[in-house]
Amino acid sequence: MKLHRIFYLIAVILLSACQAQLPSSDSDNAVDSIKHLPALQGDYFEFQSDVLERPLHIYVRLPQDYDDNSSDYPIVYLLDGDSLFPILASNHLFLTYDDKLPEAIIVGIAYGSFDPAINKRSYDYTPNSHDTKEGQGGAANFHHFLQNELIPDVESRFRADPTRRVLFGQSYGGTMVLYSAFTEPDLFWGRIASNPHFNAGRDLFFSAGDPASRTDLGLVVTSGTNDRPNLRQSAFEWLEFVEAQKSLPWAVKVISIEGGTHAANSTDSYREGMNWLFKSQK
Repeated sequence: MKLHRIFYLIAVILLSACQAQLPSSDSDNAVDSIKHLPALQGDYFEFQSDVLERPLHIYVRLPQDYDDNSSDYPIVYLLDGDSLFPILASNHLFLTYDDKLPEAIIVGIAYGSFDPAINKRSYDYTPNSHDTKEGQGGAANFHHFLQNELIPDVESRFRADPTRRVLFGQSYGGTMVLYSAFTEPDLFWGRIASNPHFNAGRDLFFSAGDPASRTDLGLVVTSGTNDRPNLRQSAFEWLEFVEAQKSLPWAVKVISIEGGTHAANSTDSYREGMNWLFKSQK
């Protein structure tokens, strides 16, 4: 009996040792697991920014036919990629089916956490101005990161068409979209600002903006009818301002999302904005 127990214990120890040495499955790796979601097929890499002095996580969704031809594709950069990349990148596929939107490369720029110690969106996406609050004001650096670090790197890796480059942002991300439009209008062909904040950098957003060399630029601002009252009011004030301008660097489209709240209708903002930007390319 004792010998039987000894053999049993040895077997248990050997089995445990074998299990401990088994390689991790794909399900243990968040990046590898995306490979099993065809609507999000593409790439991922960590990007160490010298400008921001911290890393960001870059997710790339490639068109379904990317490997089958040599075409260059429109490319969309999503701010707040931590939350918006899984939603909007996969939804783009349905927009190609139902709305005949062109396929595109979708790039999610993520912090890797919602922890404010890591996720610096309130700082990165807001301009430095007299109405900036504590913990805000890093938009110039973040835009430099986009323009001089991330975009050149991404577009050297993938077949992107820089003449159809789009920036999408929600809330403070929308503020960053506006900052880009007013300071470097030529960098993006199209921009979509979903429920943006106007309270930081208001003087900039209520100005004529820097001139553009291109004549085909578009800026979409969406506002949910059930967004926060102060943001909704600011959107109306901004619309009144831009309608009075004789010359702006971009064509402007302001869209109300009926029943839309501040954050839950980002897919509607993306759909309406992209359809307007690409209306002549369907």
